[in-house]
Formats: sequence, structure tokens, C-alpha cells
Amino acid sequence: MSTRARVGAAAVVALVGLGLITAGCIPFSPLKGGTSCNVTPANSFWRGTASDLPVDPSSTSIVNSIGASSHLHADFGSGLYLGEPIGIPYNVVPGTQPKVHVTFSEPGESDAGPYPIPANALIEGGPTSTGDRHVVVVDGDNCKLYEIGNAYPNADGTWNAYSGAIWDMRSNAMRPDTWTSSDAAGLPILPGLVRYDEVHAGAVNHVIRMTIPATAAAYLWPASHQAKHGTGGPPMGTRIRLKSTADLSHLDPSIVPIAKALQTYGAIVADNGSAWYISGEPDARWNNDALATLGTIHGSDFEVVVEAGQKVAANSYQAQNAQ
Repeated sequence: MSTRARVGAAAVVALVGLGLITAGCIPFSPLKGGTSCNVTPANSFWRGTASDLPVDPSSTSIVNSIGASSHLHADFGSGLYLGEPIGIPYNVVPGTQPKVHVTFSEPGESDAGPYPIPANALIEGGPTSTGDRHVVVVDGDNCKLYEIGNAYPNADGTWNAYSGAIWDMRSNAMRPDTWTSSDAAGLPILPGLVRYDEVHAGAVNHVIRMTIPATAAAYLWPASHQAKHGTGGPPMGTRIRLKSTADLSHLDPSIVPIAKALQTYGAIVADNGSAWYISGEPDARWNNDALATLGTIHGSDFEVVVEAGQKVAANSYQAQNAQ
């Protein structure tokens, strides 16, 4: 359980004019580490807008089950919290990075690997963490994403983890039905992280990963796995949108792009954890006081939307409303 952004209009126009992107396709900001890999295909649900999705008839009861009076919280930032980095880091390695064996507690729902995890890999919460301990690795030459959870290194360079998944970042192929990943909903973690460079540039152009306290023994596309916890919660994969009427006037201007993304793209329930916690990368450049102003947004400012109509095909993350 977890307890814990813009390509300007002129830049987009320039890229379209050069034929590097198609009109209407707003890209993720580049990843760190010098890779040119796109985080997901342009037509992935991660790029799908939530602005026009219909409100779920059970929206009010679901919001109440999560906590209508609870606050939005950035589960990421700068510095340390209780001695640990705040957020989920990612590692970018070259295609020549040696791959190592990972022993999984859940091998039946994990991709066997091997995984190109460097000896000094950044771990969620740091090396001594007792939390989720996600390790996220991008092969920056081959555009492959490797993620493991509850991960612990061994002295010989191998790792032990609860579960793991390997993703082709150029593909919309889903996990097999009922399979987990390194995340409870069976989704990749990296595409849903809020990253400093995109917020600083002025826009978060994707769906954001979110945790909530209780989830049902069920999942909705694009999730592939459930992890029931507590009572009264919605399925994994539930899409949640910040209302267009939400008051953003109390937000620090530097983090308004996060709220705008929650209105345009929404958030997806990916794990059990604290209410209205959104995931992002740790970065020394974050202003934690600015991020804290997200707390002026309450659960009652959100609504649950229906995403099923955007599904294009079985076993695919492709969405009709992706831009």
C-alpha cells in the first residue's frame, strides 16, 4: 500500500509542422536519462481524455466511500519523509545493461525476465524501506519497461520480489486477464507518475496513478487484476475526474498543471493506500509547500466516470479518446 507535469502550444505547433507528431497528439515530456522512448503509444488509455466521459450513476456513493471530506495529496516531493525519499523513482539504463535473475513470490503472474536492474538501482522509499519498494527500470535503447514490487537485492546481484512485469513501451498489449504486475491493478506504474519536468513545462498530458483505502474484489478495463481491501470501495481501474467546477484558486500556480490534468485526463485507481493520494517521482526540485496546496482540493471535488466505452479491443490498452 502506498501512503505517500507542458509542452507549450508553440512547441506542439512546431513539432506538428516538422512532422514529428500528428496534429492532436500531445506527447509526454521526455524521460530523464537521455532516452527518446515514448512512455506509451499515442493511442493508449493513458493519453485518453476524461473530460467528456459520462458520470457513473454510483459516483456519489463511491466518492463517499473513499472520503468526501478527505484531501488530495501528492505522494511525492523533495527531500525525505521519515527518513525516506518521497515518491516512486525510475531508472534509465542502456540496452547493454546486464540482466539479472529475479525470484518472485508470485511467479504465476510475473514475467520471468531476466531484468536489467543495475546494482545501484533506485528503490521506492530508499534501500532500507519497508514499504512497497517498487523498482522501475527503463531500457532506454529498446524501449522496454521493467517493474518489480516488494523488491530486495541479493549480494550476488540477483533480486527477490513479490511480482514483476515487462512492458513494450511501443505496444498497447495488456497483462493477461487476472494477472497482477508490480501494481495491484495489473497496470504499469511509470506512465501514471507525475514528473517534475512536465509540471515545470506547464502540462501533465496523461492519466495519473491514484491510491484509495478500499477496493472491491473486481476490476474494470484497463485494469487486469483485483486486490480487495476493506469494504465499500470501487473496482481497481476505476477512473476518477476532478470536477470542472473545482476551485483551483488556492493552489500554488506552479502545481496548477497537476489539477488541470486531473480535470482533463483524470486519475486511475491502481492500488490500495491512503485516500486521494496521487503518485509521482521524487525530485529535489519539487517545492513541498506548493505541493501541499493540493490539499485545498477535497474528495467531494471529484466524480467517478465511466470509461468502458473507450475500449477498442480485448487485451489492449488502446482507447478511442486518446489524443
